[in-house]
Amino acid sequence: MTSETNLTPGPEHKFTFGLWTVGWLGRDPFGDATRAAIDPVESVNRLAELGAYGVTFHDDDLIPFGSSDAERDAIIKRFRAALDTTGLVVPMATTNLFTHPVFKDGGFTANDRDVRRYALRKTMRNIDLAVELGAKTYVAWGGREGAESGAAKDVRVALDRFKEAFDLLGDYVTEKGYDIRFAIEPKPNEPRGDILLPTIGHALAFINSLERPELVGLNPEVGHEQMAGLNFPHGIAQALWHGKLFHIDLNGQTGIKYDQDLRFGAGDLRSAFWLVDLLENSDYEGPRHFDFKPPRTEDYDGVWASAAGCMRNYLILKDRAAAFRADPAVQEALRAARLDELAQPTVAEGEGLAGLLADKSAFEDFDVEAAAERGMAFEALDQLAMDHLLGV
Repeated sequence: MTSETNLTPGPEHKFTFGLWTVGWLGRDPFGDATRAAIDPVESVNRLAELGAYGVTFHDDDLIPFGSSDAERDAIIKRFRAALDTTGLVVPMATTNLFTHPVFKDGGFTANDRDVRRYALRKTMRNIDLAVELGAKTYVAWGGREGAESGAAKDVRVALDRFKEAFDLLGDYVTEKGYDIRFAIEPKPNEPRGDILLPTIGHALAFINSLERPELVGLNPEVGHEQMAGLNFPHGIAQALWHGKLFHIDLNGQTGIKYDQDLRFGAGDLRSAFWLVDLLENSDYEGPRHFDFKPPRTEDYDGVWASAAGCMRNYLILKDRAAAFRADPAVQEALRAARLDELAQPTVAEGEGLAGLLADKSAFEDFDVEAAAERGMAFEALDQLAMDHLLGV
């Protein structure tokens, strides 16, 4: 069974939270806020007490929109002091291009040219602050980059503008000599009816069109892919395969509906198990970032319980996944399912196309019926995973 010692979060786990997560006031389209605003410095202090590694922010999370330069400087000074006192780091930052009405038709792909120019300058200004605070990743969620009606947006031209924006931002950080990369966060819908770059696959294809594709990767979110009915661990595996998993947002979701942003582990628990198993057995070394919303039913005691639950659930699943991989019965079941054979190249080194075509056992003498009768032993393997997940 999992030991409580293994469930104590620490900096080594690289658990991070956005200021917008624990600072969510509980406001939704059908109801007003259920919690009062919280000082970002208090969020930093409480997250440090819980064992978090770092904190992230949109520009407007930290510095209220419309603040004067003097107010901005004072806020940054207090925030930096809190980071220094607690030891929390800022590994990632992003820009809010979705709340203010000026962004009602998007930021980088707004039909209005002056809005697009403003969005770029707003982003560049916060990149400066992000780098100043030590961030290595800059996330771009295009929540308003989309449309509700067909004629309102020429998607081909909008993608031209999207590419132009990322190319300009690449120019900016390169000319500044900044050590920072961009991570696109896909989402299929909400708040727009249809959002551009809706899935991991769309974003991967888009990145290939950029002038500096090496500077741009992905920040996939659990709920966003599941809103599209997709398998999130599979998407993460492909992002890893491309070398494009620059950051990740962890939360919970129960199927194809609105973006629930449940605490990590709530929702599709089996998917969460396979996700942690994948992350812990991959070369991903970035933050385990929680992008969730404490339910509006909760007071601030509930908010901190929800944040602690995100980290606890990850560590439980990490422990269960490690036990699964170490189980001799599982290792035997993996061989029975022929995972070791999948790892072998279909055409042997040095064999080449000519060797495959010359091998009669590959086609002319291949016993199709005998191969068709083989069982794959997947059910036994999957049940072993369930046993470990459920602690049996």
